[in-house]
Amino acid sequence: MVIFLKLVHVVVCLFLIAVVLLQSGKGAEMGASFGSSGSQSVFGAGGGTTFLSKMTTGAAVIFMLTSLVLAYVAGAPSATSIMSGKSAPVAAGKLPAQATQPVPPVPVQGKPAAAPTTPVQPKK
Repeated sequence: MVIFLKLVHVVVCLFLIAVVLLQSGKGAEMGASFGSSGSQSVFGAGGGTTFLSKMTTGAAVIFMLTSLVLAYVAGAPSATSIMSGKSAPVAAGKLPAQATQPVPPVPVQGKPAAAPTTPVQPKK
C-alpha cells in the first residue's frame, strides 16, 4: 500500500510540474501589455478557467492528499521492533553494598563545628 502511494505521489508530482510548465503566464499575449482585451473579457480580467487550470487544481489536491497520507504513515508507530527477538540480560547477582562516608557538619556562625560521628557498620 505504501509503495502504491509513493508511486502515485511521484507520478502526480511529475504531472503537476508538466501541467504548470505548459500553462501560459498572465499577460503572455502581446496585446495584453498594451491593455487590449485584457479587461474586456466576460469573466473579468483573469479570464475563464481553462482545462489546464482545472487539471492543475486537481493534481495539486491529489498531491497534497498523498503527501498527508504518506506523512501520517511514516509517523505511525511500527508493529515490530529491531529488539523484538532479544531477551533482557540476566542479573549476575547482588551487588555489594557501597560504604558511605560520613558527611561533616557545616559550621554555623559563632559556633564550632561538631565532631563527626562514625557510622555503625552492619553485621556480617
